[in-house]
Amino acid sequence: MCYVALFPQLVAGPIVRYNTIAEQLHTRTHTRSKFYRGILAFQSGLAKKILIADVLGGVADAAFEGGNLDALHAWIGALAYTFQIYFDFSGYSDMAIGLGLMMGFRFPINFNQPYRSISITDFWRRWHISLSSFLRDYLYIPLGGNKKGPVRTYINLCLTMLIGGLWHGANWTFLAWGAYQGFWLVFERLLGKRSLYSKAPYFVQVALTFVLVIFGWVFFRCESIGEATSYLSAMFGLAGDTAHGLALRPIHLLAGLAGAVAIWGLPTTQELIYKAKPTWVLPLQIAFWISILHLHYVSHVPFLYFQF
Repeated sequence: MCYVALFPQLVAGPIVRYNTIAEQLHTRTHTRSKFYRGILAFQSGLAKKILIADVLGGVADAAFEGGNLDALHAWIGALAYTFQIYFDFSGYSDMAIGLGLMMGFRFPINFNQPYRSISITDFWRRWHISLSSFLRDYLYIPLGGNKKGPVRTYINLCLTMLIGGLWHGANWTFLAWGAYQGFWLVFERLLGKRSLYSKAPYFVQVALTFVLVIFGWVFFRCESIGEATSYLSAMFGLAGDTAHGLALRPIHLLAGLAGAVAIWGLPTTQELIYKAKPTWVLPLQIAFWISILHLHYVSHVPFLYFQF
């Protein structure tokens, strides 16, 4: 009952399973250091949500709901959603981890710099770790995992990702997104560790994986397969003569730049809160209080994962 009532992890995904914190329910320590780090994690998560995810969410909404776009602005819209969904959910996870620390609980990391992944397989080791491990333990392994030959392994991977897609909602786009992820997981296994791709420079692997992830998020964001197909066509410059652009403002550029720095230039939030250097803590306080002030001037924007 204590576990079920542990509110930081109730709403958006598993976050932690009972056996992860069972011992902590009996014995844990409350320290000033934990409470301080918990505050920093919570502040970081709120700043991610308000100042990056919500700002870029406006760009993503305009792109995906505004009709045909030219290629440049279609890419900008897809990139905005790619940033939005990451900072929205990693922000929620940081807030949950921070609240847990304030109460003496240590929750496992849920995002480990997923947009630095060098493959889709690597991406799923870093993205929404609590969900991917849940799918692994309760779907992939019970189906046989990789213990019943390569063909069965490929089938199990695809089934796991298809069901993982449907977990987000009963929509063909989620099924397509799961199939897309399963295809790349199988394809990478077929290539093996000695493929030409694996010998490419690190930044090439990261860039290519990031582009593949962006294409996947298009299916995830659209309401129908037709919309997703049209949007992908626009990204390749096939929108036709009715294509138009987006109304971008300096704040959108600033949020995108801050997001890029956070993704590719900074360690994880968990690493930062344990070092807690003034060069990071002081800017975080400014960002946190700007977030608080911003909440007074905007309508409520729920976390994306609350809908799943």
